[in-house]
Amino acid sequence: MTTQVAEPKTSEAEVVSMKLLLETGVHFGHKTRRWHPKMKQYIFTQRNGIHIIDLQQTLGMLSRTYMHVRDLAAEGKTILFVGTKKQAQEAVEQESKRCGMPYVSVRWLGGTLTNFQTIRTRLQHLINIEKMHIAGTVAQVTKKETLKEAEMVAKMNRQMGGIKELKSLPDALFVVDPGKERIAVAEARRMKIPIVAINDTDCDPNNIDWPIPANDDAIRSVRLITSKIADAIIEGKAIREQRVLAQAKAAAEAAADTEMDKAEAEKSRD
Repeated sequence: MTTQVAEPKTSEAEVVSMKLLLETGVHFGHKTRRWHPKMKQYIFTQRNGIHIIDLQQTLGMLSRTYMHVRDLAAEGKTILFVGTKKQAQEAVEQESKRCGMPYVSVRWLGGTLTNFQTIRTRLQHLINIEKMHIAGTVAQVTKKETLKEAEMVAKMNRQMGGIKELKSLPDALFVVDPGKERIAVAEARRMKIPIVAINDTDCDPNNIDWPIPANDDAIRSVRLITSKIADAIIEGKAIREQRVLAQAKAAAEAAADTEMDKAEAEKSRD
C-alpha cells in the first residue's frame, strides 16, 4: 500500500497582496522619457512625469513566476541570483543565502556563463588556497607575500564568493534590472538559460522569459520581489523533500511486501 504525502503548495492568490505591492512602491516606474516602448502593456498611467506600473499585471506575473520557480526548485534545479546595483546587493545576497542558491551581487565577471570552465578553475584555485590555510599547509612565505595572497583571496571572495559552490551552469537566472545586468542577460540568452527578472519601465521585456513588471530602484520593492522568489525556492525544495520521503517510504513498503510474499510462499511449501 502506497502512502500519499501532502505537498505544501501556495496558491496564486496567496503569493502577495495588492496592499503590500502598493506599500513597497512596486508601482513606481521610471520617468516617462526613459521608458521602453515594449513595456507599454504593463503601464497603467503616468503621474508627474513618472510611469505607473499596472499592479494587476505585476500581481499576475509575480504569482505565475512564483509557481514556475517553485516547480524548478522542486525538480532540484539551480537558480542564480544576479543584482549588482546598490539597491539590490543586500537583498540578493541575503535572500539567495536564505534559500540556498548561488548569487552575484558585486560585479558580473564576463564569461561567468559563456566561459564557465575557466571561471570554475579560478574558483577551484580559491577553494584550494582556503583549504590550505585552514589545514595550515601553506608554504612559508614572506609577510609581504602573505598579505598579497590574503588581499587576492578577499578580492576573489568579494567578486566570486556567491558562486563558489556552483559546480555547473545554473538552470535559470533571477535578475534585478536586466538593463544594468545586460552582460549576464546576453550570456544567459546565448547559453539558452531561462531568465526571471524584475523588469522596470525602462527595460525590454522581450529579452526575459519571465518578466515581473516592478520598480527595480526602490530597496523595499526589490526586497519584496526577491524575497518572494526565495520563498518559491524554499517551498519547491520542501516539495522535493516530501517527494523523496514518499518514494523512500513506498520503496520500503514494497520491499516489506516482497519479503512477506516470500515468507508466505515458503510457508505454503512447508
